[in-house]
Amino acid sequence: MPASASLPPFHLAIPVHDIDAARQFYGDVLGFGRGRSAERWTDWNVEGHQVVTHQVDDHRAAVAGTNPVDGHDVPVPHFGLVLEVDRFHELARRLTAAGTDFIIGPYLRFEGEPGEQWTMFFLDPSGNALEFKAFRDPTQLFAV
Repeated sequence: MPASASLPPFHLAIPVHDIDAARQFYGDVLGFGRGRSAERWTDWNVEGHQVVTHQVDDHRAAVAGTNPVDGHDVPVPHFGLVLEVDRFHELARRLTAAGTDFIIGPYLRFEGEPGEQWTMFFLDPSGNALEFKAFRDPTQLFAV
Protein backbone atom coordinates (compact mmCIF):
# COMPACT_ATOMS: atom_id res chain seq x y z
CA MET A 1 0.00 0.00 0.00
CA PRO A 2 1.50 3.37 -0.96
CA ALA A 3 2.31 5.93 1.72
CA SER A 4 -0.58 8.30 2.35
CA ALA A 5 1.56 11.28 1.27
CA SER A 6 1.63 9.85 -2.27
CA LEU A 7 -2.14 9.54 -2.54
CA PRO A 8 -4.27 12.52 -3.57
CA PRO A 9 -6.68 13.62 -0.86
CA PHE A 10 -10.33 12.94 -1.54
CA HIS A 11 -13.14 15.46 -1.11
CA LEU A 12 -16.56 14.43 0.15
CA ALA A 13 -19.53 16.68 0.94
CA ILE A 14 -22.29 15.23 3.11
CA PRO A 15 -25.67 16.57 4.26
CA VAL A 16 -26.43 17.18 7.92
CA HIS A 17 -29.63 18.44 9.52
CA ASP A 18 -27.88 20.32 12.38
CA ILE A 19 -24.54 21.99 11.64
CA ASP A 20 -23.82 22.61 15.34
CA ALA A 21 -24.32 18.93 16.20
CA ALA A 22 -22.07 18.02 13.24
CA ARG A 23 -19.39 20.43 14.48
CA GLN A 24 -19.49 18.89 17.94
CA PHE A 25 -19.37 15.32 16.57
CA TYR A 26 -16.71 15.70 13.87
CA GLY A 27 -14.61 18.14 15.90
CA ASP A 28 -14.97 17.10 19.54
CA VAL A 29 -15.91 13.41 19.33
CA LEU A 30 -13.91 12.33 16.26
CA GLY A 31 -11.18 14.92 16.82
CA PHE A 32 -10.91 16.15 13.23
CA GLY A 33 -9.42 19.57 12.60
CA ARG A 34 -11.85 22.26 11.54
CA GLY A 35 -11.08 24.21 8.38
CA ARG A 36 -13.04 26.92 6.63
CA SER A 37 -16.67 27.32 7.57
CA ALA A 38 -19.70 29.51 7.26
CA GLU A 39 -23.08 29.54 8.95
CA ARG A 40 -24.30 26.37 7.15
CA TRP A 41 -21.14 24.37 6.31
CA THR A 42 -17.78 23.32 7.73
CA ASP A 43 -14.65 21.78 6.17
CA TRP A 44 -12.99 18.99 8.17
CA ASN A 45 -9.44 17.68 7.94
CA VAL A 46 -10.06 13.94 8.02
CA GLU A 47 -6.49 12.65 8.24
CA GLY A 48 -5.51 14.83 5.26
CA HIS A 49 -8.78 14.43 3.33
CA GLN A 50 -11.49 17.06 3.04
CA VAL A 51 -14.96 16.21 4.29
CA VAL A 52 -17.50 19.02 4.26
CA THR A 53 -20.67 18.98 6.33
CA HIS A 54 -23.45 21.02 4.70
CA GLN A 55 -26.64 21.81 6.57
CA VAL A 56 -29.64 20.67 4.50
CA ASP A 57 -32.88 21.62 6.18
CA ASP A 58 -34.97 18.66 5.00
CA HIS A 59 -32.17 16.09 5.31
CA ARG A 60 -33.35 12.59 6.17
CA ALA A 61 -31.23 9.69 7.38
CA ALA A 62 -28.75 8.81 4.67
CA VAL A 63 -28.73 5.01 5.09
CA ALA A 64 -30.55 3.48 2.12
CA GLY A 65 -30.33 -0.09 3.39
CA THR A 66 -27.94 -2.78 4.54
CA ASN A 67 -25.87 -5.54 3.01
CA PRO A 68 -24.76 -8.70 4.86
CA VAL A 69 -21.00 -8.91 5.44
CA ASP A 70 -19.37 -11.40 7.82
CA GLY A 71 -22.64 -11.99 9.69
CA HIS A 72 -23.44 -8.28 10.17
CA ASP A 73 -25.84 -5.90 8.40
CA VAL A 74 -23.55 -3.22 6.98
CA PRO A 75 -25.24 0.17 6.38
CA VAL A 76 -25.09 1.50 2.83
CA PRO A 77 -23.92 4.05 1.91
CA HIS A 78 -21.08 4.66 4.34
CA PHE A 79 -17.64 6.26 4.29
CA GLY A 80 -14.59 6.37 6.53
CA LEU A 81 -10.89 5.70 6.67
CA VAL A 82 -8.44 2.83 6.75
CA LEU A 83 -6.29 3.54 9.79
CA GLU A 84 -3.25 1.96 11.40
CA VAL A 85 -4.26 -0.61 14.03
CA ASP A 86 -3.16 1.51 17.02
CA ARG A 87 -5.02 4.55 15.67
CA PHE A 88 -8.14 2.40 15.09
CA HIS A 89 -8.16 1.24 18.72
CA GLU A 90 -7.50 4.79 19.95
CA LEU A 91 -10.52 6.02 17.97
CA ALA A 92 -12.66 3.11 19.20
CA ARG A 93 -11.82 4.04 22.81
CA ARG A 94 -12.61 7.70 22.12
CA LEU A 95 -15.98 6.83 20.57
CA THR A 96 -16.85 4.44 23.40
CA ALA A 97 -15.97 7.08 26.02
CA ALA A 98 -18.22 9.56 24.17
CA GLY A 99 -21.15 7.12 24.47
CA THR A 100 -21.35 6.32 20.76
CA ASP A 101 -24.06 3.84 19.77
CA PHE A 102 -22.29 1.52 17.36
CA ILE A 103 -24.23 -0.10 14.54
CA ILE A 104 -21.43 -2.67 14.47
CA GLY A 105 -19.06 -2.38 17.41
CA PRO A 106 -15.30 -2.68 16.99
CA TYR A 107 -14.36 -6.25 16.12
CA LEU A 108 -11.91 -8.31 14.04
CA ARG A 109 -13.54 -9.22 10.70
CA PHE A 110 -12.38 -12.03 8.40
CA GLU A 111 -10.07 -13.35 11.10
CA GLY A 112 -7.38 -15.62 9.63
CA GLU A 113 -8.55 -14.88 6.06
CA PRO A 114 -7.20 -12.59 3.34
CA GLY A 115 -8.19 -9.04 4.21
CA GLU A 116 -8.36 -9.61 7.98
CA GLN A 117 -9.32 -6.25 9.50
CA TRP A 118 -10.60 -4.45 12.54
CA THR A 119 -13.81 -2.57 11.74
CA MET A 120 -16.56 -0.51 13.35
CA PHE A 121 -19.67 1.28 12.09
CA PHE A 122 -21.65 4.13 13.64
CA LEU A 123 -23.84 7.06 12.61
CA ASP A 124 -23.16 10.78 12.89
CA PRO A 125 -25.94 12.92 14.47
CA SER A 126 -27.62 13.27 11.04
CA GLY A 127 -27.70 9.55 10.28
CA ASN A 128 -24.69 9.40 7.94
CA ALA A 129 -22.99 6.01 8.36
CA LEU A 130 -19.25 5.88 8.94
CA GLU A 131 -16.87 2.91 8.91
CA PHE A 132 -13.34 2.98 10.22
CA LYS A 133 -11.12 -0.04 9.73
CA ALA A 134 -7.54 -1.21 10.15
CA PHE A 135 -5.71 -4.06 8.49
CA ARG A 136 -3.22 -6.08 10.49
CA ASP A 137 -1.34 -6.33 7.16
CA PRO A 138 -1.99 -3.15 5.12
CA THR A 139 -0.91 -4.92 1.91
CA GLN A 140 -4.14 -6.96 2.25
CA LEU A 141 -6.36 -3.90 1.51
CA PHE A 142 -7.41 -5.35 -1.86
CA ALA A 143 -6.78 -9.04 -1.11
CA VAL A 144 -9.04 -11.61 -2.74
